[in-house]
Amino acid sequence: MKKYFFHLLFLGIIVVSCKKNDDNPVVEEEVTDDEVAEEVDIQVQDFMWQTLNAYYYWQGDVPVLADDRFATQTEYESYLAEHKDPEDFLIDELLYEEDRFTFYSDDYRELTNYLSGISKSNGLEFGLSRIGNTDDVFGFVQYVVKGSDAATKDIKRGDYFIGVNGIDLTVDNYYDLLFGDNDTYVLNMATIEDNTISPNGKEVSLTKQEGLVEDPILTNTVLNIGDKRIGYLMYNSFIGGSGEALNEVFGEFKSQNVTDLVLDLRYNLGGSGSTAEILASLIYGTNTSDLLYTTRYNAKLQALFEEGELDNNFVATTGTLFGNTDTPLNTLNLSKVYILATDSSASASELVMVGLEPYMEVVHIGTTTVGKNQGSITFVDNPENGNFYDEETEDQINPDNQWALQPIVSRVENSAGFSDYADGLIPDIELEEDVTKLGTLGDPDEPLLAKAIEEITGISAKRSFEVVMPANLVSSSKLFDDRKNVLILDNLRRVSKNPIDKLK
Repeated sequence: MKKYFFHLLFLGIIVVSCKKNDDNPVVEEEVTDDEVAEEVDIQVQDFMWQTLNAYYYWQGDVPVLADDRFATQTEYESYLAEHKDPEDFLIDELLYEEDRFTFYSDDYRELTNYLSGISKSNGLEFGLSRIGNTDDVFGFVQYVVKGSDAATKDIKRGDYFIGVNGIDLTVDNYYDLLFGDNDTYVLNMATIEDNTISPNGKEVSLTKQEGLVEDPILTNTVLNIGDKRIGYLMYNSFIGGSGEALNEVFGEFKSQNVTDLVLDLRYNLGGSGSTAEILASLIYGTNTSDLLYTTRYNAKLQALFEEGELDNNFVATTGTLFGNTDTPLNTLNLSKVYILATDSSASASELVMVGLEPYMEVVHIGTTTVGKNQGSITFVDNPENGNFYDEETEDQINPDNQWALQPIVSRVENSAGFSDYADGLIPDIELEEDVTKLGTLGDPDEPLLAKAIEEITGISAKRSFEVVMPANLVSSSKLFDDRKNVLILDNLRRVSKNPIDKLK
């Protein structure tokens, strides 16, 4: 007899009779004498189906996720048991074909650490570009994470590498060489002269370290130029809990009477929506009746809430999520902001830009952004908490299922109803990074910042902004991993700890 062991995670959504029993239900199937009995554990598949049936933005567009897809419990269990590999089941059966950003992990701790800015990394952030029209690739250093292994080595922004462990980089091998299982590798460095890149014999050995925590605020300063006091902030990830540090930076800006702000999000792929609210409020103001953005969920989930219940307004404090201490914000109350954003800017970065636009002038300098107008939430196998991940309820997570899902659950739009930026936000002033003159971040001569200063002061810089070797990315240390491209939404949990209770 073939058995399908099934741990049912009743969320109250599907219309078949789904009840949690003391014993795992099984589906029995007759087999011939020469067939071998097989046990198929379908706890993970059930967790995936139930979560996406409840929360997935495209639930109504995926037939197998329909509430009435299965006539009986037995039919449902049998269907899950047909798909023995959870990863294949998720990708082949459950995800909408146009979904670019849902991701997952078979270890929720690894995923949640990653989203909190904790990862296994050597701390080198870099871009990868083709060499001319060939399949050869070279790397250029964008920045180095403070406190990392790379920070102890002779390598910095603007350096180049052409190989790893003596092997030349190509479009076919860069992933294995740089992002594979090798914790330590040696970069073969290079020099660019007359727009030609060539090896220079220098080698730099780097080792990935567990638990590296990146400070998302890479640098901040105040530049005194003429009668302008220009605040500059490079912010590289909307980490939950970084609201207090952001508030301190803006407190410094305020104490130094900053008149203009350049916000550098050129490498910021996103993060927490609540942290985006804090940053936007620090820039514009703390009128909590003004709408920053709202969220649109799948039809049945959206129907649970009253009009305005899922709105996200500007905030007056850092709040209490992620360990923030509800500190009043040091807002600058600006009417214009200059934001440096590129094809490595996404999600929460784009949300700040779009959310501010109805209220103030946002001058976007750089290139077209990624285009992620969608938000996601981390889910684990914890039906008592609506499958939301919550550090305080980790003891409730099913010990036999350590998977986590980060599915797209909503579309976001600003107070003017604008959400049509799936193809990216087009810059007001287009300026690509030039790998031959990347400059020092925060230095007035760094090209993107120099262009912003020129716009602020109205004084043309005595320099050329011609781009000789644009940073046309094949990939980067951030873009290779979809987990860095997120807008994590917290408003469902703020409205109700377990909103799905309303469906029962």
